[in-house]
Amino acid sequence: MAMTSLQGKVAVVTGGSSGIGLATVEQLLEAGAAVAFCGRDADRLQQAEAALRERFPQARLYTATCDVLSQEQVQAFAAAVERELGPVAMLVNNAGQGRVSTFADTADEAWSEELRLKFFSVIYPTRAFLPQLQKSSAAHGDAAIVCVNSLLATQPEPHMVATSAARAGVHNLVRSLATEFANGDAPRVRVNGILIGLVESGQWRRRYQARPPEQQDQSWQQWAAALAQKKNIQLGRLGLPQEAARAILFLASPLSSYTTGSHIDVSGGLSRHA
Repeated sequence: MAMTSLQGKVAVVTGGSSGIGLATVEQLLEAGAAVAFCGRDADRLQQAEAALRERFPQARLYTATCDVLSQEQVQAFAAAVERELGPVAMLVNNAGQGRVSTFADTADEAWSEELRLKFFSVIYPTRAFLPQLQKSSAAHGDAAIVCVNSLLATQPEPHMVATSAARAGVHNLVRSLATEFANGDAPRVRVNGILIGLVESGQWRRRYQARPPEQQDQSWQQWAAALAQKKNIQLGRLGLPQEAARAILFLASPLSSYTTGSHIDVSGGLSRHA
C-alpha cells in the first residue's frame, strides 16, 4: 500500500529496469506519480516496461535507453521526459554495481572507471534535471534528489577498495549538493541518500548458482541466511529491493520535506556505527 499520494508529480529513476531501481519505479507508480526510467539494456528495459504497463494500465510512464555516463544522452533523456510528462519533482540516481578488488590488484584504469561511474552517474543526471526540479520546487514547494549509495561509504571493505572509496566520495557529494541547493536565489531542492547493505539481486543469485559443491544441497534461503550470519547482519537475512525502495520513496516524497543532506541506513544492522 502506498505511503503517500504523489498524484500530479513526475519522478525519474536511473537504472530503473531491475533490482532496487525497478522496485522504486513500482512504488512511485503505486503512489500515483508519473514515472520515467532509463537503462542501458534495451531488452531488459522493454520487458520491465511491458510488465509495468500490464500492472499499471492507467499510469503515465516513459522509458528510454540511456547511458548515464554520456552527458549528451542524459540531456536528451531529460528533455524528452519534460516533453512527455512535465517538469520532474523527484530524481532517483541509481546506477552501478560494486567492483571486487584490493588495492594491490586494482589497476589505474579500474580506478578511473570506478570513480567515473560512481560520480558521473550522479553528476550528469543531477545537472540535466536540476532546472526542472527547481521549476517544480517553485510551483509546488518541494523537489528532491535521492542517491542510492552503499554502506561501503562509511564502512569500507578491503576487498572492494575502489568501490568503497568512490562510495565515500558520493556520500560527501550528497552533503555538498544539499548545502548548495538549499542556498542562493534558486528554489530549494532537497538532496539525500540511502546506504544499502546486502540486498537480494541478480548478482547475489549468480553467486548462489556458482556456489561450491559442499553447498549444493542448500536452498537459496539457507544459503542467504548463512551469508547473513557470516556477514554479521543482525536481522539474519539479505534485504529486499522493495525495502530499499520504501526508504527512497520516503526521501523523494514530501513526507521528508524537512530532511536534506542526510542518509538512511538500510542494512539490516550490518552497520557497526551508532
